[in-house]
Amino acid sequence: MASKTVDAGLEERWRDILSVHARTMCEIDRALHPHGLGASDFEVLDILTSEAPAPGDLCRVQNLAGRVHLSQSALSRLIARLEKDGLVERSVCAEDRRGVWVSLTAKGRELHADVLPLQRGALVRMLGGQ
Repeated sequence: MASKTVDAGLEERWRDILSVHARTMCEIDRALHPHGLGASDFEVLDILTSEAPAPGDLCRVQNLAGRVHLSQSALSRLIARLEKDGLVERSVCAEDRRGVWVSLTAKGRELHADVLPLQRGALVRMLGGQ
């Protein structure tokens, strides 16, 4: 009986976490949609601003994959879309032809700076009381 109670408690906590995550992602999507971004798009731009802070700095896509909660193929499609929109640039790693570098463009840096307060505001609204 005690194990069922523990399992039920864990399951309830897990479902609560999933629910908060889903609601927060939707709120971020709503806030950023007018700017042509979704929550995952922003996450990649945000990570790039910390991993490659100066213009011309590069970040390996492999490093992004470990921090963004997307499959490798979904991340590749997202980066391709960001590149098409002029927000990032990709290049092949000269030392390891399998590796791909990605960097923010000036347009990407500007858009990130513009929408950062919107994303942070969504986090405050959704998580501020927790």
